[in-house]
Amino acid sequence: MEFNRQKLEAALETGQESRYLPFSLHIFESVPSTNQTLWELLNQGATPGTVVIATQQTAGRGQWGRQWISPAGGIYLSVAIAPKIDAIDSYQLTLATAWGISFQLRQCGVSVGIKWPNDLVLNDRKLGGILTETKINKGKITQAVIGVGINWANPVPETGINLESWQTSQHSKPISCLEMLTSTVLLGIESGVQCLFQEGISILLSRYLDLLTNIGDQVYFNNLLGTVVGVNSQGNLKVNLQTDDTKTLITPEIYIEPGTISLGYHKSSV
Repeated sequence: MEFNRQKLEAALETGQESRYLPFSLHIFESVPSTNQTLWELLNQGATPGTVVIATQQTAGRGQWGRQWISPAGGIYLSVAIAPKIDAIDSYQLTLATAWGISFQLRQCGVSVGIKWPNDLVLNDRKLGGILTETKINKGKITQAVIGVGINWANPVPETGINLESWQTSQHSKPISCLEMLTSTVLLGIESGVQCLFQEGISILLSRYLDLLTNIGDQVYFNNLLGTVVGVNSQGNLKVNLQTDDTKTLITPEIYIEPGTISLGYHKSSV
């Protein structure tokens, strides 16, 4: 799928002078991994704001070492930032990105929600995902690469959805082309990072929770049943454990780290 650089640059042009992230675009038809390609550029001297964009990845990486299936027709991009935050707070970058992209897509009329910890969902199906990678020195993050993949017109599994099919089902097309989607995603990353660093984690987390689809879900953890009630500033899932009349729990509330459990997807029709 051919990508039009001029269309993307035009979409990003508004407000360029006051841009929080000074985007420097590197556009490819296909790469093994946009994150990997961006790390290579950073090692060659690229600066924060550098962006790698592709419409296909041949060796995409997902969370926790999983393969990220990235067929042609989607949009896959990575953005470099220099956050200089504590390593323990690295997941705040993913929370910021998830909220920012969801917010910008909703501004366009696409009713995206967030599935903990890093998925973008539409009609209870996966529209996209986020992979944040960092370099750390003395307990601080010195460099970060935020990778995002969004389904545009590519084939998806039963638990996935692409934006083109959703727009067809809605009989409207708020996102008119791949370049507009890419612009919306980049501005979303910028919005989220700006919110985190200018307004703080408390405000960002409140906005993230407003769009979280898992509130009220029941989950099992260590053979205990609980209800999802939120997420903390490190990205851990906050769960209230259920009790009965015969048992009192010493810890009625627990925090579950990302990657510890999978919340799965409900099957639904488009």
